[in-house]
Amino acid sequence: MKILFFGDSITDASRNKEADFNLNSYGYGYVRSVAGTLLGEAPDQYQIINRGISGNRVVDLYSRIKIDCWNLAPDVLNILIGVNDVWHEVAKNNGVDLGRFENVYRMILEETKERLPNVKIILCEPFVLKGSATEERYDEFLQVKEYAKVVKKLADEYGCYFLPLQEKVDAFAGKYGVEVCLVDGVHPAIGGAQLIANEWLKLFKERIKA
Repeated sequence: MKILFFGDSITDASRNKEADFNLNSYGYGYVRSVAGTLLGEAPDQYQIINRGISGNRVVDLYSRIKIDCWNLAPDVLNILIGVNDVWHEVAKNNGVDLGRFENVYRMILEETKERLPNVKIILCEPFVLKGSATEERYDEFLQVKEYAKVVKKLADEYGCYFLPLQEKVDAFAGKYGVEVCLVDGVHPAIGGAQLIANEWLKLFKERIKA
């Protein structure tokens, strides 16, 4: 089974982009934890591919979907995107507004299903906390939750698996502190990355692998 992770820096996590299928190619984030679990259990059954790129918005995923997804023909496609569509607007006036986000995300799903009709797709809920990168303009960053609603709607509409994460990071941060979960309110710390991996593996084992 070939599993491809597609997204931004949360997925990228400083991976080595020059190589696949080794420790450095997975980065230090949740993908590495997922890969470690699945490859530790059954290394002959899985190929894990990380195609996250730091800074990506949904439009960036669409622009590279052929080379980084369709050409690789995964059995399972995981998408986590949304925070940069807000963050880039806050920081650079170069974000992706909510309507365009939905339209482009819809194109990704429709075209992927046309080209890979048997692929199973997991859509991860984008998330945000009040941290060092977000606190100054946190009211604007809260728009991420509206983008999350769009992701849930699209998952339902296109028959994708939806992985809820905001409530999980809220609870984890509430118990242990924001920086233990997301170091700056966006990027997962080790504990936060493992939390995401645990939730992903639970969904995968209960609903996809089964």
